[in-house]
Amino acid sequence: MKQLVIISGKGGTGKTTITAAIASMAENAIIADCDVDAPNLHLLLEPEIMETSDFYGMDIAHTDTEKCTGCNICVDNCNFGAINADHSINSCKCEGCGVCEYVCPENAIKMIRNPSGKVFDSMTRYGPMVHAELMIGEEASGKLVTAVKEHALSLARENGSDLVIYDGPPGTGCPVIATITGADLALIVTEPSVSGIHDLERIIQVTDHFGIPAIVCVNKYDINEENTKQIEISCEERGIIVAGKLPYDTIPNKAMIGKKTVIEYSDNGFSESLRDIWRTVSSELDATP
Repeated sequence: MKQLVIISGKGGTGKTTITAAIASMAENAIIADCDVDAPNLHLLLEPEIMETSDFYGMDIAHTDTEKCTGCNICVDNCNFGAINADHSINSCKCEGCGVCEYVCPENAIKMIRNPSGKVFDSMTRYGPMVHAELMIGEEASGKLVTAVKEHALSLARENGSDLVIYDGPPGTGCPVIATITGADLALIVTEPSVSGIHDLERIIQVTDHFGIPAIVCVNKYDINEENTKQIEISCEERGIIVAGKLPYDTIPNKAMIGKKTVIEYSDNGFSESLRDIWRTVSSELDATP
């Protein structure tokens, strides 16, 4: 079983559109949306939710008012100002560090599990999919990404799947690191803008640091062919394969409006370019140990 992660270093590069297209071409695969802060792969694949699981992120402090004597030791030791005047806990400020529970002489404060999101095991027209939703204002998105991956890998083992496809979050932070951990190959989707080139460099540094083999797809390459050439030269110098280039086109938007993948929507040059990219990705996956 191989694990393919599709990442971008920044938002808006077309990563999810390409992920959905790959999902429509792959066989015997599990699909997972690891962008738990702003999931949108489900908009294209329209999964039917089969099972929902609660996700518990960091614990939140809770005060037993009957035990509390108002000594203020907890207030003095809380670095986040999360304890109100009546010694109740402001859950929006609590960081779950547990200091208040540790210092309370009356054992009036306990850390309790706090539901902060949900994980969905679903079925799409292209096979099983795992996705999640982090509640508004909640943290620990990296832990939720890990939960999504655990569900996806469990489904893959149950179904005897050959591949798990992860639609990664943008950026280079904790959720991205959680997504790429254990991956066999990273497909980095970039664009020939100044920010696209900058963030491509950053995400390559991340994949290099964690020893994840990476290849690159340049989306909307023709909006600045000079910058596209710069990306190709940079990748060649690093020994990174450019799996393909996609032109700027209205087809992805039209397909998205129709809740279809690009491959489903039309069979033209754009779709064929995506098929070529998938063939390259498949070849690189087969070559990984």
